[in-house]
Amino acid sequence: MAKSKKKYYVVWEGNETGVFDNWADCQAQVKGYVGARYKSFKNKELAEEAYYGNSNDYIGKNVKNDTSLTPEQLAKIGQPIWESLAVDAACSGNPGVLEYQGVDTKSGIRFFHQGPFPQGTVNLGEFLALVHGLAYLKQKGSTIPIYSDSRTAMAWVRDKQVRTSLKRNNTNRQLFALVERGLNWLKNNTYSNKILKWETAAWGEIPADFGRK
Repeated sequence: MAKSKKKYYVVWEGNETGVFDNWADCQAQVKGYVGARYKSFKNKELAEEAYYGNSNDYIGKNVKNDTSLTPEQLAKIGQPIWESLAVDAACSGNPGVLEYQGVDTKSGIRFFHQGPFPQGTVNLGEFLALVHGLAYLKQKGSTIPIYSDSRTAMAWVRDKQVRTSLKRNNTNRQLFALVERGLNWLKNNTYSNKILKWETAAWGEIPADFGRK
């Protein structure tokens, strides 16, 4: 039997909104939710672009779902800035066991790692990874850029606001304490590091990826 191709799922309206990398996690957000709005895509980049767009432009319409880039698109994107920090998160289930890390983009050498946290979401992990990276670089006096493959986390950092439907409880108390710490850090610190989107379609998986796909 041929292996089915991986899909990404956008949830615009559900228990938790965002981009999910498997149907089970998407289903958990939309099952029983009145007025749920969601759609599948063939790659993460298209899914994240759709998530920040208008759901009416995608639901019920034949949207181009191509994973390839033209030579012109590749040339326009160019190469990554190798002197940089790359961050990523991994979650077994959503919510599920969460961890995140930051690595040197060129060598892959790990600079920091946190987790596992028993109950978290990918979006929270991606957010924490970015804030940890910013604080780490500021402590080092470094102005190099940071790469993330999550537009959601980048928006949360930019807006200094976390939008998650994950409920606080004793299991995830430590995780939410870190989230509050991260938000306080953003509100009380400035930084000159650029936060850049990792172009997975052009460059492959981000160097900080945990390799569990």
